[in-house]
Amino acid sequence: MTDTVTRPGFFGNLPILALALASFGIGTTEFVIMGLLPDVALDLGVSIPDAGLLVTGYALGVTFGAPFLAIATARMDRRRALLLLISIFILGNFLCAIAPDYWLLMAARVVTAFCHGAFFGLGAVVASNLVAPHKRVQAIALMFSGLTLANVLGVPFGTALGQELGWRSTFWAVVAIGVVAASALYVVLPRQIATSTGSLWLEAKSLGKKQVLLAMLISVLASASLFSVFTYITPMLQEITGITPRQVTYVLLLFGVGLTVGNYIGGRLGDWRLMPAIIMAFALLIAILALFTETLTSVIPAVATVMLWGVVAFALVSPLQMRVVNEASDAPNLASTLNQGAFNLGNAAGAWFGGIAITQGVSYQHIPWLGAGIAVLALLATVWSHLLDRRDEVLVESGASA
Repeated sequence: MTDTVTRPGFFGNLPILALALASFGIGTTEFVIMGLLPDVALDLGVSIPDAGLLVTGYALGVTFGAPFLAIATARMDRRRALLLLISIFILGNFLCAIAPDYWLLMAARVVTAFCHGAFFGLGAVVASNLVAPHKRVQAIALMFSGLTLANVLGVPFGTALGQELGWRSTFWAVVAIGVVAASALYVVLPRQIATSTGSLWLEAKSLGKKQVLLAMLISVLASASLFSVFTYITPMLQEITGITPRQVTYVLLLFGVGLTVGNYIGGRLGDWRLMPAIIMAFALLIAILALFTETLTSVIPAVATVMLWGVVAFALVSPLQMRVVNEASDAPNLASTLNQGAFNLGNAAGAWFGGIAITQGVSYQHIPWLGAGIAVLALLATVWSHLLDRRDEVLVESGASA
């Protein structure tokens, strides 16, 4: 059952803005740990690689924890479910801030990650149902703008705060963001947001549809394409482009700006024509990654390519999320949440593929070819899915005419 609650003007956007604030906090806590690894490792007496496993633990928590929370909250009122999830987020970051040793910090990170996929999955469904049908992808993009802004603002400021006042101060700041977001959600979300009343088993079965599985596969490939390159962007820029570590920080900031712009564009294009927009974005992504192998050798072209890459890569996120929700109309909450797990599975797979390529002797300059190759697979899967749509439309029209 799909519920639609629309409100006019600015006040209609308040619930989505509250969701965006929560996604800002979640995005900040996910990525800021990368900038704090040396501080965490020194304070807790572990190696940098061991501290890096805090990133892996979080990603696995998202991938495997999200489905369980999605099922646990499937019959809850959506407003209540979102408030429960943001409460878990606040608790997880509180535990991170007070964790006395490495393993308790790891456990706290995993607890925090459990709410990540479920919150983004359920939040995307709620956001799309709070607006008119022709603005659904834009609503999802507005919610995900918090995630992109986390990369532009939350991560650099959180890193600076942690380096100045200790890494725990960053988690205390995220706790504060979570409390503000929870308060905003409590105040502005509609009092009753209906949930599905169908059989949970039938909903789970609907996730096995070919188009739903194809949509999630495309999400995995899109994310793997991004992280097969982005994971190694710092050594690429330092060793091939020849820029300093401090300059890399500014390049990553521009990349974050590109993500934000791409998120906005993706929302607009997705509401225009969803599948053609996704196909067009993948075609551009392949061309940009191929170009990146050439522009990496010069500073200005490399920086421009990184920013353009960010625009196109994140223009895919909200349309892909909407595609899954559309195709799994009998189980939008479960499908939307599982798709967040698919994105995170792609994150881990992409980083792994990139690491294997480098180990096998692929130079940093040619790593973008790996991302382009994965994007080709994603494009082929998208075209196949679109052709299946067209075939079904023809069958429906021929049946109606008969």
